[in-house]
Amino acid sequence: MSKNQGIKTVIAAFAIQLCVGVAYIWSVFQNGIAASIFKGDNASASLTFSILLFVITVGSVIGGRFAVKYNTRIVVFAGGIILWLGFFLASFVTAAYPWMLWITYGILGGLGMGFTYSTTIACAQKWFPHKKGLVTGIIISGLGFSGVIFTPIIEHLILVFGGTGLGEYKTFMVLSFVFLAICTVGCNFLKNPPEGYLADKALKPGIDKKADDSKNAANAEALSPIISYTPKEMLRTPQFYLVTITFLLAGMVGLMIISFAKPIAISKDMSSTAMFGVMAISIMNSSGRLFWGMISDKLGRHRTIIILLAGTAAFSPFIIMSQGYMLYVLIALIGFCYGGLLSNFPSLTAELFGPKHMSANYGFVLLGLGVAGIISSQIGGYYKNVAANDINLMAPAFIIASCCAAAGIVMMLVLKTLRKRAVLSENEMK
Repeated sequence: MSKNQGIKTVIAAFAIQLCVGVAYIWSVFQNGIAASIFKGDNASASLTFSILLFVITVGSVIGGRFAVKYNTRIVVFAGGIILWLGFFLASFVTAAYPWMLWITYGILGGLGMGFTYSTTIACAQKWFPHKKGLVTGIIISGLGFSGVIFTPIIEHLILVFGGTGLGEYKTFMVLSFVFLAICTVGCNFLKNPPEGYLADKALKPGIDKKADDSKNAANAEALSPIISYTPKEMLRTPQFYLVTITFLLAGMVGLMIISFAKPIAISKDMSSTAMFGVMAISIMNSSGRLFWGMISDKLGRHRTIIILLAGTAAFSPFIIMSQGYMLYVLIALIGFCYGGLLSNFPSLTAELFGPKHMSANYGFVLLGLGVAGIISSQIGGYYKNVAANDINLMAPAFIIASCCAAAGIVMMLVLKTLRKRAVLSENEMK
């Protein structure tokens, strides 16, 4: 019974994450929105996406607290209503009031997505505490897979409803009702495990808490903390700030690529295949979430995140100088790494601070990604404006992002050292 309910929860969470994943194919809307609403200002247009990402973090914190106090189903249902309202109202925005898009698509859309995002992850993780990486990877692969499903649909809808600059708005309306239907049906299959289930499964079978973690890093990381930190307690720890800042740094490359993948392809005279660039990053993003989530159960979260940061740091400087289909190869590789990063931070948060308040705690950690969204959109938008006639002038944006990823590696090494000391200290006390 419990196993079947856990599987139902994972499937429902995956379906709901498909809705949240539409946020990550903003580049499909970028050119049309910039031209029709913001008079060609790419930075202002991409700010819509950044606001949505930032508000997702706020929504995750609020939704996470409500999920602990009330019920996961109620929170996800409420999130679906708010998400529907945001996209529905966005369909009526005009150039006379461009800031309304920031409120509707950005704030309301982000709040609705936040209510559903971390709450579904936390609920599913509780059913499979031994396989956090795999389960988290399956669920949030829905975000990446959303691009595979919705990109061609959205492209077709935009064309049917009037083309670039016109069709985006009725497309928002159609999407709003799709989100409402999926969240309303999906929330009915979400359920937390019964009392005592988590306590019985707290540790991986065969893990010796006194084992030398230097010989088995993955198992040492898999140990659940004895105490589940409340958000207030978590905010007092240095580990929280290290994880959150690392998330900020890690998000720079992926978010910049997601926002500007299609505009960059168009600038390189690849308009006819630009949609495939968006599809490539969506497919690899989704695959990366599943693959690296599963791998992290073996390697450990710290090692996996360091590998992925190294990959994004290495690939991103070559985006602008690449030609032809090599551009899509690089975009796909960065998407693969970025997807893996997104699947590992929820698991790392649960392991560092415990499962009970995970949805709220991860909402605070997501602040790093929200801030990254704002910074990356402004940097990318600025250089895209500068590079209006020469896309090569956008190169500094990706060099900056690469340096951020390298700095993230340093942060993870510091976090790993702190955690190793904490585990060894606990073992000595025993």
